[in-house]
Amino acid sequence: MRFGKKTAFAALMAASALVMAGCAGGGDIIEEGGTDGGGGGAGDGEMYIALVSKGFQHQFWQAVKTGAEQKAEELGVEITFEGPAAETEIAQQLEMLTTAIDKNPDAIAYAALDPEACVAPLEQAKSKDIPVVYFDAPCNGDVGLSLSATDSKVAGALAAEHMAELIGGEGEVAIVGHSQINSTGVERRDGFVEKIEADYPDIEIVDIQYGDGDHLKSADIAKAMIAAHPDLKGIYGTNEGSAIGVVNAVGELGLEKGKLTIIGFDSGAAQIEAIKNGTMAGAITQDPIGIGEQVVQAAFDAANGDSVEEFYDTGSYWYDATNMEDPDIAAVLYE
Repeated sequence: MRFGKKTAFAALMAASALVMAGCAGGGDIIEEGGTDGGGGGAGDGEMYIALVSKGFQHQFWQAVKTGAEQKAEELGVEITFEGPAAETEIAQQLEMLTTAIDKNPDAIAYAALDPEACVAPLEQAKSKDIPVVYFDAPCNGDVGLSLSATDSKVAGALAAEHMAELIGGEGEVAIVGHSQINSTGVERRDGFVEKIEADYPDIEIVDIQYGDGDHLKSADIAKAMIAAHPDLKGIYGTNEGSAIGVVNAVGELGLEKGKLTIIGFDSGAAQIEAIKNGTMAGAITQDPIGIGEQVVQAAFDAANGDSVEEFYDTGSYWYDATNMEDPDIAAVLYE
C-alpha cells in the first residue's frame, strides 16, 4: 500500500478485534522489553496494543513513546513500546515484532527499519486478523492500514531551502544520511537533493554518505568530507545521530563556529545546544509526541473497526536560535 494520500477507508480486520470493548480508566504502559500481555495482552479484557519502534535510545523515540503513553492513558488501553538498541539492528527488531505477534494483541503499531524484511511477519499478523498500523516508516506490502509520520520529502526540501538561503545560493554541500534502506532516510535525502537540483543550480551536492544514525560513524564521515572538499560550505545531517556526528566532527577539527553551515534533523538536547552556541545553523524538527499519539489512536480505531486514514501527516518545522522560543516551535522540541 502506498501511504501518500489522506484517503479514509474501513479497517478491514475488525471482527476479531472487538473483544475488548468497554475499556475504562487509565492506560497501562509496559516499558521496553516488557513481557506482560500474552494472549491478547491484558488479562482483564483491556485493549492491548503492541508498538515496535525503530529504536529506543534516541530522544526522538523517547518522545514518540511519551506521546503513545499519553494517548493510551486517554483511551484507557494497555500498550507496550519497544525497539532495538540501534537502528541498524534489523534482526533484533524483527524478533521483537514476531514476539509481539505471538502475544495476539488487539493491534500492532510498527515502524520499519527494513521495509522488505518485515513483509513475512506482518503477513502472519494479517493471517491472525491482527490490525496493523505504521508510524514513522511503513513496511512494503498491503497489510498496513495507516501511516502516522512526517512527510519526509517535504521536510528534506525545507532543509534544502534553508541551506540555500544560509550559504547564499551557491557553493558545495554534502549529506550525512542515516539510512539508504528505510523510507525516512531515503525520503529526507531525496527531498533535499531534488529541491537543490530543481531550484538552486549554483549549489553542488558533492558527496552523500551514510552513518547509520551513529554519531561516531557520522563524525568520521563528516571529517573525511571536510578533508576531501576544502571549499565545502554546508553539511545536512538527516537525523539526530547524523547531525550530532557532524557537530562533533567540527569540534574535533577545531573549525570556527559557523564556518561550516550545519543543518540537522530532529531535536534533542545536543542539537538544541549546538544551535544555541552557534555550531549548528538550525534543524528540521518533527512532532514525535504527535506521532506517538496519532498511531495509538489509529491502532485503537482499527481494532474497533472504525475508519482510519491512509496517511496522517504530523508535520515538519524549521527551528533555529531566532525562533526556538516561539510557542508553536517550542511545543514540538524535545530534549
